[in-house]
Amino acid sequence: MNVAMLRSPVANAPVRRPRLFAPLNEPVRDWTGRRVWIVGASSGIGAALARQLAARGARLALSARRPAPLHALLARTGAQALVLPLDVTDAQAVAGAAARLEAEWGGVDLVLWLAARYAPMRAHDFDIAEAHAIVDANLGGVLNGIAAVLPMLMRQRHGGIALVASVAGYRGLPKSLVYGPTKAALINLAESLYLDLHSENIGVWLVSPGFVDTPMTAANDFRMPALVDPDEAADAILDGLRRGCFEIHFPKRFTLWMRLLRLLPQRLYFMAVRRFTGL
Repeated sequence: MNVAMLRSPVANAPVRRPRLFAPLNEPVRDWTGRRVWIVGASSGIGAALARQLAARGARLALSARRPAPLHALLARTGAQALVLPLDVTDAQAVAGAAARLEAEWGGVDLVLWLAARYAPMRAHDFDIAEAHAIVDANLGGVLNGIAAVLPMLMRQRHGGIALVASVAGYRGLPKSLVYGPTKAALINLAESLYLDLHSENIGVWLVSPGFVDTPMTAANDFRMPALVDPDEAADAILDGLRRGCFEIHFPKRFTLWMRLLRLLPQRLYFMAVRRFTGL
């Protein structure tokens, strides 16, 4: 078995750690000067990440549909950043933003892709127009981003991309008729990208939050268990990057149960979900 050599903190003797337990991505411990592009930075988790990364010395590029909230965020933090307004469903706009980023910075070290659309939906209130809008933003937008940044990452042979999915993508859930499938697609997409890009020295991270108190989840009319605020979410993401994880899921008191539910046979899973949600 291949092993990694470590130093014992007790006797300063070499310690062998099996590669089986090595980080799946290169740990990110120092943000000073790192070039980070946050797509979906105007509010919620994206804005919290922008604040925290600015405080840690990262170079930031911020994107969202409307520039005003991005400039307001920078005014509050006192940080300097590139502001690259775009609609993620517009492939040309995404490609143009990536090209400007490469022209100004010469490359990028991490793309954090958070932009998403959400609307609670069940079969009896299915809205085809809203369904297409969710798919276009949550899946089509990510594919536009990959098409724009992947050539740059391949030329660099370093850096990476973090895709924010959701535990709603683990298995089917009530009120997640379209949102959940788009996040399930991102989970599969991140795993496939990792398999293709790891040998190219390009990192791929999958972020699977539970419920986070953001303008997006404000549309929910049900109790959201283990609800966390955006700063807690940003802390969890940065901790996962520091530890070199592939999947960063939080809060653990909720997401561990959701991961366990994935293992249940379908009959037991359906019974459990109906019992816990009352739907």
